[in-house]
Amino acid sequence: MTIKDIELNMIDGAKKTFADFSNGPVLVVNVASRCGLTPQYEALEDLQKKYASQGFTVLGVPSGQFFQELSDEKAISEYCSTTWGITFPMTEKSKVNGRSRHALYKELVKAKDSTGKAGPVMWNFEKFLVLPNGEIKRFRPTTKPDDAVIIDAIEQALQPAIS
Repeated sequence: MTIKDIELNMIDGAKKTFADFSNGPVLVVNVASRCGLTPQYEALEDLQKKYASQGFTVLGVPSGQFFQELSDEKAISEYCSTTWGITFPMTEKSKVNGRSRHALYKELVKAKDSTGKAGPVMWNFEKFLVLPNGEIKRFRPTTKPDDAVIIDAIEQALQPAIS
């Protein structure tokens, strides 16, 4: 089984696999509605709008593991759409750490960040850029979605599609 085979339950109840989003690079982000980093939603949506036509996708994964997410999918979905205008796909509320973490995060946390550290998700809004070839680039929560290092990685991943 590869990362593309991992099943995802979407926030609207639909069933998908990661392959449904992996035609291009996918930025997977564990999101939370009541976190100090929640304003990152705006930059995530901007990335989705800017690069979606080239095959890029932001995939939001709501998680309450840091006790900063709303109680259910309906409330999360409503908050994200009305407050931030979110159009990118989101999964159901999922665990990103611990023995019962979602299968997607079992794979993602193996990736090392820029300092060479892998392991558990540190906080809300940790970002994993999954490239079409399966390579994963990891960005810690305080790295904003519109940081040059993330933009460069997305644009490099899109380069073959642009050529």
